[in-house]
Amino acid sequence: MVKRRVVEGSAERERLAELAGEASAEAALASVRGPGVDSPTDLTAAAFFDVDNTMMMGASIFHFARGLAARKYFKNSDLAGFAWQQIKFRVGGREDPQSVQASREQALSFVAGRSVAELVSLGEEIFDELMADKIWTGTQALAQMHLDAGQRVWLVTATPVELAQIIARRLGLTGALGTVSESEDGIYTGKLVGDLLHGRAKAHAVRSLAAKEGLDLRRCTAYSDSVNDVPMLSVVGTAVAVNPDSGLRDTARKRGWEIRDFRTGRKAAKIGVPSVLGAGAVAGAIAVGLAYRRRG
Repeated sequence: MVKRRVVEGSAERERLAELAGEASAEAALASVRGPGVDSPTDLTAAAFFDVDNTMMMGASIFHFARGLAARKYFKNSDLAGFAWQQIKFRVGGREDPQSVQASREQALSFVAGRSVAELVSLGEEIFDELMADKIWTGTQALAQMHLDAGQRVWLVTATPVELAQIIARRLGLTGALGTVSESEDGIYTGKLVGDLLHGRAKAHAVRSLAAKEGLDLRRCTAYSDSVNDVPMLSVVGTAVAVNPDSGLRDTARKRGWEIRDFRTGRKAAKIGVPSVLGAGAVAGAIAVGLAYRRRG
């Protein structure tokens, strides 16, 4: 009986991951349709970049939460509690499915009824204030290399898709795959479409986008810092570990993947807590939830 429940739970998580990937691909393509969008010259190849600690120092959602705290959307003590929860996750090295589910449901109850436009407006401001100077120039140069080759470049992150798309626009990239929250008439309902775009959901998102765009995944490249992104790195022809954690470094060596590290020991130490947050499966949902929780 226990084994059956485990199998059923695993199947349900996979179903939600597929749904999250499909929704993310749809949102990504919807954001780049229309006049003024450059067409790639290399139609079958693309590059996919993780954000936290790959494209940006630390976790984008943590920087976003800092900006919200400065605007009195919630207390600094909430931010500290969020950080500590993620430190425990990082040190423990495991995701507790029940904790992830509880955190997700709690966060989504806070975001319900809020405006999508409000989140986007705040994201634009906070990127300029707190994120623009956190971009790894080495990773940005890799992205530009793909753009110069006529390929599209997508961010792939558990961060809310609205924030991910802001980062992509600011960096001159094609677009972004991110966690999709359900909304009706521009207002969040408090539900996710599928699940967070994390782990296997990222792989599903990349496959879905590739199918819709006619990409040859064997000609595509993916970049990440985290062992959690091995599923995404494994679906493309070329995988690159950027600023890798120990798990990904080991995997990259075993599989012969290229390793790029733009950190120095001093710089890595300065990243601190935001660096820890990057691998948290529930980072996006919790931080956004805390932000809206304290607004009233």
